[in-house]
Amino acid sequence: MAAIEEPKNMHGDGKVKNKTISTRVDMTPMVDLGFLLITFFMLATTMTKPTAMSVFFPAKTVEEKQPLKASGVLTLFLGADGDIYYLDGIAASEDQARYSLKSTRQGDGLRSVIFAAQRRVRSMKPDTEGLVVVIKPLALSNYKNMVDALDEMTITKTRRYALVDELTDSEKGILRDRIMEKE
Repeated sequence: MAAIEEPKNMHGDGKVKNKTISTRVDMTPMVDLGFLLITFFMLATTMTKPTAMSVFFPAKTVEEKQPLKASGVLTLFLGADGDIYYLDGIAASEDQARYSLKSTRQGDGLRSVIFAAQRRVRSMKPDTEGLVVVIKPLALSNYKNMVDALDEMTITKTRRYALVDELTDSEKGILRDRIMEKE
């Protein structure tokens, strides 16, 4: 608590001097309150939780399914520095695949390609489940490119997509001219 100290007149000469009052403030209760508040807010707040994208894997079943038709598939090849090469509605094993391989960039470029492929598939067969996107990161792509491509699947509300880590021989053949020589 605060205390006021008054000095005593030690001189016996009878003269009255102005009293100088010195105050001393005890800071102990203030420090206690500060530590209590710090402790309360540390315990009451929630720390930042790490965010992660949930990826659902299909159940392992043995049932036979019909293979996908290439006309309903968009294949994305993730290259270096945000470059994306894609085949829209064409299988890599077809003859015109080498000339149909196009490129785009991450972000709005990829988004417009996905929307265009969704419109194309919806106009061809409106009763089917829709577009299937196959994402194939290449050896020279990085983790950020893959995460950005998965983010685009969420943004464009693409429900069916697959992440594949191996290239077929026909895909290696059509990519050799553009991508493989950069490795």
